[in-house]
Amino acid sequence: MYEKNLIAGWGDMDFNSHMRNTAYLDKSADVRMMYFSDCGFPMSAFMQLRLGPVVMKDEIEYFREFHLLDEVVVTQSLAGLSDDGRKLKIRNEFFNKGKLAARVTSLVGWLDLSARKLTSPPEKLLQALQQLDRTADFEVLPDSLNNKEGGQQ
Repeated sequence: MYEKNLIAGWGDMDFNSHMRNTAYLDKSADVRMMYFSDCGFPMSAFMQLRLGPVVMKDEIEYFREFHLLDEVVVTQSLAGLSDDGRKLKIRNEFFNKGKLAARVTSLVGWLDLSARKLTSPPEKLLQALQQLDRTADFEVLPDSLNNKEGGQQ
């Protein structure tokens, strides 16, 4: 299981003294990019490829709070992938002292930054995605070219 230990920082807090909702999205994106970097795709590789991950939908579920300076353990797994690799669902789960505190599920596509449309990732990147642990509810997503309802083509 891919996992990173982070901290609930000052900028992550809201008026109620717990981690704000957008901090979960920010930390999910950070862990996602750490994973890609660990797999040989640092930001510079994406810039060279003119390719970037684009989030099309996020879903957040909350179970427990995080407070300032709490350790935030974030795991990452694969909840869905299309055969062509253009779309994937990444799931990040947040743990506070070993207990599930929140879950973020993101529908992501690969954006060709020149053509401004979804594209398939390079084979090495697709392999890195396929190596992620799969969730119990993993699903095969429809290929982007065959899905008129799935947003950008």
